[in-house]
Amino acid sequence: MSEVTKEEVLAVLAKVRGPDLEGDIVSRGMVSDVFISDNKVYFSITVPAERAHELEPLRVAAERSVRAMPGIKGALVTLTADRKAGSPAPPPQPVPPRTAAAGPAHDHSHGHAHPPQREKAGVPGVGAIIAVASGKGGVGKSTTAVNLALGLQANGLKVGILDADIYGPSVPRLLKISGRPQQIENRIIRPMENYGLKAMSMGFLVDEETAMIWRGPMVQSALMQMLREVAWGDLDVLVVDMPPGTGDAQLTMAQQVPLAGAVVVSTPQDLALIDARKAITMFRKVEVPLLGIVENMSYFLAPDTGKRYDIFGHGGARAEAERIGVPFLGEVPLTIDIRERSDAGTPVVVSDPEGASARIYRDIAAKVWAELDGRTPRQAPAIVFE
Repeated sequence: MSEVTKEEVLAVLAKVRGPDLEGDIVSRGMVSDVFISDNKVYFSITVPAERAHELEPLRVAAERSVRAMPGIKGALVTLTADRKAGSPAPPPQPVPPRTAAAGPAHDHSHGHAHPPQREKAGVPGVGAIIAVASGKGGVGKSTTAVNLALGLQANGLKVGILDADIYGPSVPRLLKISGRPQQIENRIIRPMENYGLKAMSMGFLVDEETAMIWRGPMVQSALMQMLREVAWGDLDVLVVDMPPGTGDAQLTMAQQVPLAGAVVVSTPQDLALIDARKAITMFRKVEVPLLGIVENMSYFLAPDTGKRYDIFGHGGARAEAERIGVPFLGEVPLTIDIRERSDAGTPVVVSDPEGASARIYRDIAAKVWAELDGRTPRQAPAIVFE
């Protein structure tokens, strides 16, 4: 059977009546770009922000109509709300007292006072959500995020990881996970799992070669759905591998998710640090505590001689952390071992838990947890994976 086309989907959606039964959602321009992969359909419906809750039946009707099409395996439909240019901003909301859903209550500001945040809806069962970010791509952020998550787990915590990079998901390959997640009751998705780590990624929903050509509202909707409509269960920490940069996806996560803190990854050279500063500035503007900076590819260890070379310079991230008054979490070397094991989907923390690189990641994980937990870092226990 040939794959369903975008035109066929739109023809079905043209039979779904718009709000107040005026016209249909296609002719009224409410349907976003329709994306189809493996006979699964993804799109969003733009509605007025103030009517989003009451128009939930509209979303359900559109989803039901598409799911009923012959050959369709599934549909992911979300509501988005775009405030028109020149329309009034929503009235200011009262600021409630900080709650447990917003993460640990102690201050991470390192001497900088922050105004109280508006409460954000937490994720049931998840104790703390932390973002791993970078100002640019190519600095090893995803490798750091996966090994940090596994390091937290090796230190005795229950951990999950959300791959928030819609356009370039890396977690499926880094964790050697393939296949599609199962959908259980109430549109909830069961996360994929390997090495004891629960994981969710757009890479599980579309083929690796698929180009994701989505605009901001679609990306935002997909991120929120992968976060809030996944059966994470009870987790101490959910690590979010953020997309590189400081665009729509990053702001969505920072503004709508109760992040307990952020870890910024950079390489030592000045050009990378310039971009890392942008990420740091973004988190500060949206009042997300900075848990610290990791200097990745800090130095190169020759595999034959063990000699150290500072290919990208050295110590730039540590100096930046000291300059702005945030913790420096550690230096991760550039080694053939980390690269080969990451490419093979066997991260060093699980494939060589007693190796030098794994110890570095577990130490970084201990420092991150200490920042979250407000106590002195504990020595990471030696965990042997059978």
